[in-house]
Amino acid sequence: MAITAQMVKELREQSGAGMMDAKKALTENDGNMEAAIDWLRTKGLAKAAKKADRIAAEGLVGVAVEGGKGVAVEVNSETDFVAKNADFQKLVSNITATALKTSNVTELAAADMGGKTVDDSITSAVAVIGEKLSLRRMEVVEGDTVASYVHNAAADGMGKIGVLVAVKGTDNGIAKQFAMHIAATAPLALSEADLDAELVERERTVQTQKALEENEAAAKPKPAAVIENNIIPGRMKKFLEENTLLGQKFVMNPDITVGQAAKDAGVEITAFKRVAVGEGIEKKEEDFAAEVAKTLAN
Repeated sequence: MAITAQMVKELREQSGAGMMDAKKALTENDGNMEAAIDWLRTKGLAKAAKKADRIAAEGLVGVAVEGGKGVAVEVNSETDFVAKNADFQKLVSNITATALKTSNVTELAAADMGGKTVDDSITSAVAVIGEKLSLRRMEVVEGDTVASYVHNAAADGMGKIGVLVAVKGTDNGIAKQFAMHIAATAPLALSEADLDAELVERERTVQTQKALEENEAAAKPKPAAVIENNIIPGRMKKFLEENTLLGQKFVMNPDITVGQAAKDAGVEITAFKRVAVGEGIEKKEEDFAAEVAKTLAN
């Protein structure tokens, strides 16, 4: 029986096995899905399947820079405890080094890493580490000079927050300071021009509605022209200053903006990326008693 890519994909989703293992299981069992799952289980390759519904919202961000290219890779685990595991840290380190040879997370997942794809290496690690693991995302920054910073480091080049900053011009160490600033302030974009237009418009709508309601409730309401021409523009200016990197007050010297600090240092910030573990993942909330009960039931 011909083994199709769809069959391999389906078996991988059901068993958690790697691509080549899934294909071999189907080949050995003439395409029979149930028999293939049993074959994988006998080989100890379907251990990850039971963990498929768990949420991997912890883990590490690995950061690496080579020449004018920097990468930040997020690899998730279920618990923070695993982030301290030497096997997991080695896996993240190897994946991050491999990422330097790729341009996006899809390429990275399929890239060779010691004779296996990164994707299959993660699946194999699940059986050893005992938790659901996943390669979530990869960010790339390129420029004349790229600096990196890892906050809350668990080991060299990896931690809870990874930042990359590219600058044009001679870097005298200021780029690393910018990376530390970004870790602390989490700007949404480099400049106003880089902000999502829908986000800006949504903020303007919120501030407009808020100003109108406040004015309506005020003892001495202001004229509509004051709301439109002064209050709302003032609030939007503050929003842009707080959420764009170049507009933010520089944490190393709050008397000036990051943009001014870059100008004073003779460099131009051209790009940045900030990756925080678990960002945007909705975690399941369970009370301690329920967690213990679930553990005992397994």
